[in-house]
Amino acid sequence: MQRSLRLRAVLLTAACCIAANALAQSNWPEKPITMIVPFPPGGVADTVARPVAEALSRELGQSVIVENRAGAGGAVGIGFVARAPADGYTVLLSLSSISILPEADALLARKPAYQMSQLKPIARFTADPTVLVVRADAPWQTLAEFVADARRKPGTYNYGSSGNYGTMHVPMEMLKNAAGFRMTHIPYTGAGPAVVALLAGQVDAIASGPATVVQQIKAGKLRALAHWGDRPLAALPGVPSLEQSGFKVKFAQWSGLFVPAATPDDVVGKLRAASAKAAADRAVVQVIEKAGSPIAYLDAPEFESYWRSDAAVMIDAVRKIGKVE
Repeated sequence: MQRSLRLRAVLLTAACCIAANALAQSNWPEKPITMIVPFPPGGVADTVARPVAEALSRELGQSVIVENRAGAGGAVGIGFVARAPADGYTVLLSLSSISILPEADALLARKPAYQMSQLKPIARFTADPTVLVVRADAPWQTLAEFVADARRKPGTYNYGSSGNYGTMHVPMEMLKNAAGFRMTHIPYTGAGPAVVALLAGQVDAIASGPATVVQQIKAGKLRALAHWGDRPLAALPGVPSLEQSGFKVKFAQWSGLFVPAATPDDVVGKLRAASAKAAADRAVVQVIEKAGSPIAYLDAPEFESYWRSDAAVMIDAVRKIGKVE
């Protein structure tokens, strides 16, 4: 009898806990949400995050606060979200470098800041080809001139990036390998600082998402020589692709929303629904398109499939780059 009563008490307690958890989840969100951007302000991720956060705030009825946690090419912020409580109150707006960094850690024989399996994709918002950019006063008017000069003077010129193995480093290494030239890599803490370094004459070139550089190009301060895409860029008409120039190299700098992998399904569902509305929000579309980065929305299932396929290409590229200290 006593065992039966104890069992009933345990079951009743468990049922109450499950009911309480379900009720708590159904009321999500009950407090502000933090959106981690693992790069400094001024880069592609930050450009996408801020209008998306505003739209999510409207859809979810709670503030979505953007917090920049830069460092280690994005690994600091991504790792922070991967280890965060899986309650929906910490989300990540990251770039395609999320697929690269664990492989880079493996190459360097160090403990990974996170694993891809620790994160669950919610939505992809943009997918832009990287653009090769130089200063407007640079001597190169075309990609052919740039490559020829770099071949004649190996190691003389340098390029900036958002950090080792990041979305500005990997595509340049892919181009260098395909075109057969050498340049010195100068890593910065994010795309914004790399663009500032280019404008200041500290580096000779960068490979960046359009959103980071299109306004400087239109202002006549920078010049785009080529892009890593497979179709014309609406924001930069007339700029040729690398394939058109004879180099079979492609790279997309995409942005997407993630949560810790164990986040409850109902919270994930609400975030997916809110993200879909955010991607269609006129204000979001206008802000991101003005920055040169049109919406390329994918819902979670399609985004997850795309992410896995893209990650395989990125991991192969990192292995070809090899160990970089």
